[in-house]
Amino acid sequence: MNTKQQTIQKSVSVSGVGLHTGVSATMTFLPAPTNHGYKFQRIDLPGNPIVDADVDNVVDLSRGTTIEQSGARIHTVEHTLAALVGLQIDNVLIQLDGPEPPIMDGSSIQFINALREAGIEEQNATRNYFEVTESVHYRNPEKDIELAALPLNDYRLTVMVDYNSRVISSQHAYLNDISQFPEQIANCRTFVFLHELEALYKQNLIKGGDLTNAIVIVDREVKDGELDYLADLLKKPKVSVNKQEGILNNIQLHYPNEMARHKLLDMVGDLALIGRPIKAQILAARPGHAANVAFAKKIKKLIQKNAANQVPQYDPTQPPVLDINRVSQLLPHRYPFQMIDKIIALDENSVVGIKNVTMNEPYFPGHFPGNPVMPGVMQLEAMAQTGGILVLSTVPDPENYWPFLVGIENCRFRRNVLPGDTVIFRCEFTSPMKRGIVKMQGRGYVANLLVCEADMIASLVKKK
Repeated sequence: MNTKQQTIQKSVSVSGVGLHTGVSATMTFLPAPTNHGYKFQRIDLPGNPIVDADVDNVVDLSRGTTIEQSGARIHTVEHTLAALVGLQIDNVLIQLDGPEPPIMDGSSIQFINALREAGIEEQNATRNYFEVTESVHYRNPEKDIELAALPLNDYRLTVMVDYNSRVISSQHAYLNDISQFPEQIANCRTFVFLHELEALYKQNLIKGGDLTNAIVIVDREVKDGELDYLADLLKKPKVSVNKQEGILNNIQLHYPNEMARHKLLDMVGDLALIGRPIKAQILAARPGHAANVAFAKKIKKLIQKNAANQVPQYDPTQPPVLDINRVSQLLPHRYPFQMIDKIIALDENSVVGIKNVTMNEPYFPGHFPGNPVMPGVMQLEAMAQTGGILVLSTVPDPENYWPFLVGIENCRFRRNVLPGDTVIFRCEFTSPMKRGIVKMQGRGYVANLLVCEADMIASLVKKK
């Protein structure tokens, strides 16, 4: 799985009819900055309202997932979101001149192809994964549905479907690596049973559905004259089925378990509404959009519960955003006052820096000899240097500026920092920069425990 956030290099568009609304629309994917996430924009409505791809914005689950915000509604978002997750793209603005993304062939493959054509660009920020550390379960006993998220330092999904049908036996699909999504899952099409078809039309759904964008499963004997009725319903000159039961118009399946794979595709798209990439083993028995969304809400609540205790995670095996050489180019500090070894995360509002504390630090011989403790003032200096990187990132030519610490408030030292510790500093803006002055909140952690914190004021001064 990627460690850096990604967007696309240029905008790209697809056009077609919406599955349920039957309205033709053009959907354009545009690059977006770090931590933007997935947002839809209805450019056909006054004010061009934006709808966040958020599970709390789900308003309808009638054979698809519909979201709404500020009076703007987007139908059937799951195939679009699945393509973005499948390519590990984090930040995109999705503009629509209609109420629903084009259904295309009923899968995600044409979105995948368009996004690959646009090109994928790595961004200067780490992905904000939520790693499931305790099992999350959802059950619907009436429909025999069960979903579970189990702890795993990866993202894997397994889906089982069982429709009690003579045409479709119990099917399983799995995805062991999200990078396999484009080739193994993305081209699996949506499907409907013949006995559901007329009811869906009567519910004013699938107005844009036909045999080019959905698989129709004939799960009962078709009576004389019924094929002509179905042809008229689907606006086709003729429809057929080789056997009394099978696939309408004898469409060839991409895989024997294409239906289970499409259910997995839907789940990937629906779980994107959590708002963050997740690390977990997902197990799903007979999932559907309503269950997926309810499950996503449970995971989001767990994320919110843990947010107050969120500690930056550091994996020393991953390449830094800025190594020591780049840090030295940006900051004027040198030994013994160069305190930061690397920057592992940096975006528009926050930064995470690493300080490896060794016994060779020059202050240890004179600061509590025989009981070495890192001076609080040096912890504060390291935190300020981390914040200095964030302040410098606000200008296009940081080499022409000095970052000065001009104020400290609410400073606290919670625990001793000792030789051998690795301190993770996180600083974030608490106010917009005005006339070169900005406020930040900084915290330092060792082994997931808070060791120091302070509110800082910094000044960005241009070199003469």
